[in-house]
Amino acid sequence: MSALPMPKMKTNRAAAKRFKITGTGRVRRPKQNGQHGMIGKSRKLTRRHRDNDMVAPSFEYRVKVLLPYGTK
Repeated sequence: MSALPMPKMKTNRAAAKRFKITGTGRVRRPKQNGQHGMIGKSRKLTRRHRDNDMVAPSFEYRVKVLLPYGTK
């Protein structure tokens, strides 16, 4: 009689599409308002929304619970 393996943990697929975990263990997220409707926004705003941003340290734990197989 062999012991049954523990069930696999499920990754939250919505979170996996939105967040990435960096090599140092921080969580990256895309900035909001940068997907569509860019004609109505100023050049300055489109430039600001271009790159990714980091999740606040107080909120990182919640995201990492949704991504159990993220590194670190």
